[in-house]
Parts: sequence; structure tokens; C-alpha cells
Amino acid sequence: MGNEEDAVLDLGSLLRALRRQADLSQRELAERSGVPQSTVARIESRRSADPQFGTVQRLVRAAGGTLRIAGPDERALPADVICDDSRWDEAGRRYPAHLDVRKVRTLKDWPGAWWAHWYTLPPDRWPLRVPEVTYDLDRDRRDERRLRERLRDSVRIRRLVDGVPDGCWRFVAELPGGDVVGELRAHERSLDLLLGEDLGDRREVVLDGVLVTPRLRLLGIGRRLVARLTEATRQAGWCAIYATAEFGGIRFLLACGYRIEWSRPQRLRLDPRG
Repeated sequence: MGNEEDAVLDLGSLLRALRRQADLSQRELAERSGVPQSTVARIESRRSADPQFGTVQRLVRAAGGTLRIAGPDERALPADVICDDSRWDEAGRRYPAHLDVRKVRTLKDWPGAWWAHWYTLPPDRWPLRVPEVTYDLDRDRRDERRLRERLRDSVRIRRLVDGVPDGCWRFVAELPGGDVVGELRAHERSLDLLLGEDLGDRREVVLDGVLVTPRLRLLGIGRRLVARLTEATRQAGWCAIYATAEFGGIRFLLACGYRIEWSRPQRLRLDPRG
């Protein structure tokens, strides 16, 4: 029957999801639970049509889960579990569930791209073929990546008002416990004063800086801060947002939608000791 087939499919997916969360291979789960590895493989591949309840219970407990009977409207998998069982390697084998297979979008995503200096080579100059997906074999790297992703998903952005001078903007990125992991500051300026002309009191915003704690960089938190400033200034009716940056900051702002305006005055420096 269709319902029985769906139930077996859900059980295999659930077991793989639990193994991913516990970072256990099929062999390690079998050793912990006392269930033969062949049985684990049959359940996950849907070749075991009617596994015993006691077997399922031992597997779930060994993976750190809790077994309960869910109603027909409840999800069989936790909302935060990401399962992609459609990925197979070039030999036709399913990728191990506990290795968190992920797509390779840039050279930075692939641990095997050690040969790419700063990962800046264009695709037509890659000396090796880059796979579509990859994973981390090192357990510490997997744990660190999972922790970063959990922290990223829990971050919230809010604007601070108390203690902030009029005409200034301050946004912070916070974890649920209140720890600040990112901050953006900006201030307003009048084009009338800047250009010495009466332009109808037109104002624009200057981005003073964006900071994200080193451990959580490259997760999109800085972009979220910039996006909140953009939305807030749009609602307030300001005409533009400007920023001064160098090196990596330039690439970051370009990725956030900023453009380089060569017609604007450039930043200058005077060294009185020279």
C-alpha cells in the first residue's frame, strides 16, 4: 500500500537525519546499538519493509533521539534537519549521511582547492575538475561548521536608539542570550552643508563601519546588517547611502549592492611627520 511505502521512506530518512545530527556512520551506529550494520543499511535503503519496533527503538536511542508516535498531521522529521538523499557519488554510491554533503558554489567551498592561491582563479583556469558537492571528513570541522550555522540562524538584527545621538544609526546582531556578534554604525549628513548650496535640505547617510565577530564571518550577518540600514533609510526617505572602504571592505560593499562612483571625491591622507 502507498501509506506503508511512505512510512518506510520516512523511517529511512529519519534514521539518516539522526545519524547526521549525531555524526555517526552506519558502522558506528551499529556498534552503539548492537544492531547489525546490514540491518541499518536495509532500513535506510528501504529494503527492510517491516523492521521490528525494538530494533528501531535501539537505533534511535543509540543516535541520541527519542522515539514517539506522531499524529498524522505532524512532521516526521525535525524542522531544522536538512536531508538530501538524492546525492550519489560517481561510483553510484549514496554519500554518507553523517558527512553533511553540501554544494560547491565557489572554490572556498571545496577543501580540495588548496592549490588555488586565495581562491581567485577563474573557472577557465582551474587545473582540476571541481565536484558538484563536497563534505568535511574531519570531525572538528564538521562540528565547527554546524555550530556556525546554528548561530547564524539564531542571530537577530535590531536597531539601538537609547544612547545613540540624533542623526546617527546603530544596528546590532545578537544571539538569543544577548551576546553581540555584529554591529553597524552610520550617520546622516546634509547635502546643503556638504556642497554649500540650497538643495531643499536633502540628506544622505554615510556608512561608518560594519563589524562581525571573526568566528561568524562569511555567514551573511554583515549583509543582513547592511540590508536593515538600507530598508530603514528607504522608509525615512533619505536619498543615498555612501561608504569609504578598502581591500576586502570594497568587495563586501559591492556584494551588498553598492557601486564605485569615481566622480566623487576620494579619501585623502596627510602625514604631518613626513
